[in-house]
Amino acid sequence: MEFKNNIMKLAIGLLVIMATMTSCQSEKTISLFNGKDLTGWHVDVPEMDTVPNATNPFLVRNGMLVSLGDPRGHLITDASYQNYRLSVEYRFAGEPGNCGVLVHSSDPRALYKMFPKSIEVQMQHGDAGDFWVIVEDIEVDNMEERRGPRAEWGTTEGKKRRIPNLTDNSESPLGEWNEMIVECVNNEIKVWVNGDLVNYGYNATTDSGQIALQAEGSEVEFRKINLTPIEKISD
Repeated sequence: MEFKNNIMKLAIGLLVIMATMTSCQSEKTISLFNGKDLTGWHVDVPEMDTVPNATNPFLVRNGMLVSLGDPRGHLITDASYQNYRLSVEYRFAGEPGNCGVLVHSSDPRALYKMFPKSIEVQMQHGDAGDFWVIVEDIEVDNMEERRGPRAEWGTTEGKKRRIPNLTDNSESPLGEWNEMIVECVNNEIKVWVNGDLVNYGYNATTDSGQIALQAEGSEVEFRKINLTPIEKISD
């Protein structure tokens, strides 16, 4: 009887430990968007510097973070992050168009006096998951095949900065929600769209920084922007 009691106590103890571990893991995930306002973010829109009545293209509407698309610029987290999984749910509210999430963002207006130094994960309809390098860089497999002639590569104006994604048809139909997951660990970045692996890069020239969303000509709605610290890239 004592042996059975000890086994039962051990089993209960293991269950408590597992529950505690699960709880701690879930507590690590934070929402970067609180559903009410833009607390934790700041706007960088060049037109707002000189046009007194310029519209702020970033707002909260019906519990969603909305990028109106114009005037163009970025919504940037106040904090910087390293080694994380970013889960973003978004959709184009009207016409198909362009947007992106920028990771490892740092110096503002480093490219075309608009884009912060960063690595962009493209959200443009039809191209979700492309990398665009912005005064930073990253490598992928089959680099020349995907990026073009090596002599034309670069990270600044006039250079080949786009690295196309690996799949077609990973995005949801227009008007429906997409989930983009971006994992950044050390100098690696891995991207999934609606469960499909769409890009993987390594030897990035940066491994930490702010996170930014774009206003780039199209209205986009975001209903979730969650961040979870991780220690290694998922398989």
